[in-house]
Amino acid sequence: MKKKFCRGILSLIFTAMLCMQIPAQYKALKVGDTLPEEVWTTPLQLVNSHQKTLQLGKERDKLILLDFWATWCAACLKNSPKMTALEKQFEGQLKVVPVTTESRMVLDKFFASKNGQRYKQLESVVGDKMLSELFPHVAIPFMVWIKNGKVISTTDAEQVTPLSIEATLKGEKTSLQTVVQIDRNRPLMLAEQFDLEKGTTLKNYVLFSKGRIRAIAPGSGFHRQGLLTYGRQFTNVPLLRIYRGIAYELFEAHGQKFSKKRLVNLVKEPALLDFAPGDDEKAFDTKSYNFEFIVPLSHVSMLYPEMLKAVNTYSEYTATLELQNRKCLVLKRSPSAENKAVKNSRNELSVDPRPLASLVNDVNDMSFTELPLIDESAYKGDLYIDLTHISSLDSLKKVFETEGFQVQEANRELLMMVLRDK
Repeated sequence: MKKKFCRGILSLIFTAMLCMQIPAQYKALKVGDTLPEEVWTTPLQLVNSHQKTLQLGKERDKLILLDFWATWCAACLKNSPKMTALEKQFEGQLKVVPVTTESRMVLDKFFASKNGQRYKQLESVVGDKMLSELFPHVAIPFMVWIKNGKVISTTDAEQVTPLSIEATLKGEKTSLQTVVQIDRNRPLMLAEQFDLEKGTTLKNYVLFSKGRIRAIAPGSGFHRQGLLTYGRQFTNVPLLRIYRGIAYELFEAHGQKFSKKRLVNLVKEPALLDFAPGDDEKAFDTKSYNFEFIVPLSHVSMLYPEMLKAVNTYSEYTATLELQNRKCLVLKRSPSAENKAVKNSRNELSVDPRPLASLVNDVNDMSFTELPLIDESAYKGDLYIDLTHISSLDSLKKVFETEGFQVQEANRELLMMVLRDK
């Protein structure tokens, strides 16, 4: 009995020791919070360093910038040399700490690659868990500013400049805009307190703004329940992309495919509607739009028509869907080639088979001609056609001819999106 009792006590002690080794969940910090002592004393594992670990406590008297990154993030890698240069410029006053949740194995493989060789001097915290839990984020690069033991700001990488660092070191007021990243899965800018309201249901939600929102990455998203799409979201994109996204869905509802060649842009200053090579940061800020539209599940069929109506109402432009007689390229089957495409496909091994509809979409994204390609072949099979070397209308005709198709110029009544100034 005594032996059993002792074994039980030992078992409890062993279990307690295991529990003590399980790391606690870290409470997320916000601007103004003081860092827990554990942050300063925990050894952080490093890669590409002559030291195995880093203790932030040794850098406590400096301005510390935590730079969250990943090997797959091109913007993070592009940002790395700038951070290295800034740390050297403010030597003794600034410590930049790159941080990634990726494992040492992933990083070793990356730094051994051709692309990774360019960044093999990047000293970084690896396999992080603690800092990522203290400073949760959904997009990178993400910067956390720490001074005098407190979180003084969280920003994107673009706000890290010599001027902002110098002002922060001097304790002066800076132009830093704190970024608290937004979850794309919920309605943009809708307060989380709404989720606590049990007696109300969101029936309709609209957000339309001009100007960059730094708290979320550029892109688009959907709100869906099963197969039903009841909401659409665009963030930090030019207005032309919003119009195109809406047009794609409206054309689908009419049984047609939208492409940039089905858009007639009649506005006086088209450069204001889209990003362009050479645009500076100010242009990116002024050309960015954010748009979200949510409807009840009972009104999903009206989502995109209502979205178009809203953008037309609150922007400086208007877009309409119109049937127009337009010159285009028409794809038809050659009269004497009933099975030619199939036979050639079986013999051709240099490319993978693709549906004809997918090939037509790719052609409509090419810039060698302004004419849209319309498929009137009624062909439903796959084709072994390589479009990578197509650079002219003649080369397009030839590649389709080898598969038993004809590409001819003709006029058709086409559905077009026409964009005008108000």
